[in-house]
Amino acid sequence: MVMSLIAGTGLAGGCAPGDFADGCAGDAGPPAAASEGSGRPERIAINRDSFAARHIGRTADGRQFFLTTPFDPGTYGTDTSREFVALYLFAQDGKFLEAKIDDVGSRERLDSAEVKRVYQARLAELGKVKFGRIEVEPFAVERFGLAFGLIAEAPTSEDDMWWVTAEPGNYMAFSAPWDCGVYDT
Repeated sequence: MVMSLIAGTGLAGGCAPGDFADGCAGDAGPPAAASEGSGRPERIAINRDSFAARHIGRTADGRQFFLTTPFDPGTYGTDTSREFVALYLFAQDGKFLEAKIDDVGSRERLDSAEVKRVYQARLAELGKVKFGRIEVEPFAVERFGLAFGLIAEAPTSEDDMWWVTAEPGNYMAFSAPWDCGVYDT
């Protein structure tokens, strides 16, 4: 498993107070639920950044959201890769509510203008938002024959640990402490 390899290299996530300018507690107040220890998390924190977590925050009615671009790399040597735009919505307390996922086509023949149009439309449908840190539960939904979401993965060996990965594409990987808000790529 790729996550096991990352953990073995010392590149795995997690943080300790003082590792980052704003520390692990972030700017959202109390730590995420079940952030103690390294078991399956009830909630994970995601700090806003300029990369994969650029469009996260809260809507005017207090719901939390995560707008992202998961992908299916497909099979090597084939034209089976796909790109998606996904808007995940959560209640104020971080409970998963809904996933709105658009299949925008093959990565090899991708029209970036179309991805941008769909992405901007999903962002606009949220109305007035406040970007910032979110604390949400791991979840998985099935669409287009793939598992989407922030998927909790149990350890597969004694040397492994719990991970929560953004899927498909495994493009964000979170590990304890769950209130840290940072991820590996």
